[in-house]
Amino acid sequence: MRYSEMFLPTVRETPSDAEIASHKLMIRAGMIRKLTTGVYSVLPLGYRVVKKVEEIIREEMDRAGAQEVYLPAVQPAELWQESGRWKMYGKELLRFKDRHQRECCIGPTHEEVITDLVRNEIKTYRQLPRNLYQIQTKFRDEIRPRFGVMRCREFDMKDAYSFDVDQQGADISYQKMYDAYSRIFSRMGLKFRAVEADTGNIGGSFSHEFMVIADTGEGELVFCTKCTYAANLEKAEVAPPEKKAVDPSVLRPLEWVHTPDVRTIEEVSRFLKVKPEQIVKTLIFQADDRPVAVLIRGDEEVNEAKLRSFLGSDILEMATDDIVLEVTGAPKGFAGAIGIKADIYSDYSLMNMVNVVMGGNREDYHVKNANDGRDFQVKTFADLRVIKKTDPCPRCGARLRFARGIEVGHVFKLGDKYSKTMRATYLDRNGKEQYMVMGCYGIGVGRTVAAIIEQNNDERGISWPLSVSPFHVLIVPVNVNDKALAETAEQLYEALRRKGIEVLLDDRDERAGVKFNDADLIGVPIRITIGPRKLAEGEAEVMIRKTGKTTPMKLEKIPARVAGMVKRGLRKLS
Repeated sequence: MRYSEMFLPTVRETPSDAEIASHKLMIRAGMIRKLTTGVYSVLPLGYRVVKKVEEIIREEMDRAGAQEVYLPAVQPAELWQESGRWKMYGKELLRFKDRHQRECCIGPTHEEVITDLVRNEIKTYRQLPRNLYQIQTKFRDEIRPRFGVMRCREFDMKDAYSFDVDQQGADISYQKMYDAYSRIFSRMGLKFRAVEADTGNIGGSFSHEFMVIADTGEGELVFCTKCTYAANLEKAEVAPPEKKAVDPSVLRPLEWVHTPDVRTIEEVSRFLKVKPEQIVKTLIFQADDRPVAVLIRGDEEVNEAKLRSFLGSDILEMATDDIVLEVTGAPKGFAGAIGIKADIYSDYSLMNMVNVVMGGNREDYHVKNANDGRDFQVKTFADLRVIKKTDPCPRCGARLRFARGIEVGHVFKLGDKYSKTMRATYLDRNGKEQYMVMGCYGIGVGRTVAAIIEQNNDERGISWPLSVSPFHVLIVPVNVNDKALAETAEQLYEALRRKGIEVLLDDRDERAGVKFNDADLIGVPIRITIGPRKLAEGEAEVMIRKTGKTTPMKLEKIPARVAGMVKRGLRKLS
């Protein structure tokens, strides 16, 4: 490709609305342009990278035995109503009516569509297992799109769905996808961790997120410094303490204290002169159609993902003021566990606490010396809090480390969540009807491109790994009006192309400084500079973008040596 023929509008200034490196650089390097909030056009340079990423994904999915399909973006409401997600999914689901007033949505994901397809076509165990995947545009009406293609509304995604006869087969399919994802991200030169994760609104029993390590990541991951344990912050486990017997003689009598307009943990702590860890927060949640009370130590924070998973709820939200009043008899800020009209669940942090302070279920009152078993009854203790840096590894007890990360892939064990609600069945060897066991597996294509840039950039621009770079080699004649320089550049361009190398020739009539700045910005891994001084010696300069190392090289040797460098680099990432 000749630079003069390419639609490549680079920008010198950093866009004012761009916050992170990938967003800034994708705009400056002429990869994307914003159409509207959370929606971007992908320009030729960006699309070359996207296609490289998709090519790697396809190769590894095919290698793992998956087959590519292409499913509709427009989905009928009936399928989503059948799965129960039409109401549950929330405002991110872009809903509309067609001219016949039939309700539809633009697909944010394709569990319903693929399940409908498979249930109509697969009838017997002989047709299983199957793994079908696609790369397709999705739409999620994000409340706050930000960070360019990192969190946008319209995006390309690879999603795959496996169907098996039983859980054992589903576990095999899951492991194949886990391994395929590990190969995919390794081939892209990414530093990543696979971590245990919450299944969210996709559902299922278990999942792993593939997190690219980056300070700009929206997610946080936790991993052990000694064993293999790793999880995202939502999923990270807190080991239960050892249950200790309580000496009844230490239990003090209840004491009701007037606490006018004292509501927060900080206010209660100051007013009663007790530490926050001696106070119990009583939080009222609405779990689907029922209120529940959750107890947690005053210095801890409830992990709503853990709570939702523990309760098995599709919808979990803080209760309204009216529900809090109905359940506790008091307004928010004075809720406690004594005499409450709801099941009580407690975090492990309260398991061995005695004589605690909590809301008195009366406005402007708190109670001291409340105790589980005597004054209220905890139904179940469970891990319901956000893990902290001081917590030990739940597996081996060693020290944990925390890091920021970008979620680029997610694999789920769905079980029969969709097959049961949508009656995706098959006949087993005995002719008995059984539900298919499913898994689903997603990769955000644009997100992955952005994550690659987050790990591969410097003050000058992008530095692409060879496997996903828009071009392998950039040839820069410092003056195209110099006939000798221009002809030499053309000869090298054609010679490298004949060897199968993807080359960009900067044939623009621009100053050398402009060309070098653009070269650094777009980040092609290998740059060949042709200048008059080196040409007089029969040489050109070959520079590696990532290291900045420059090597003079004889012109006649450049095609073979540079082609070898490219091929070795690609093999290293394969």
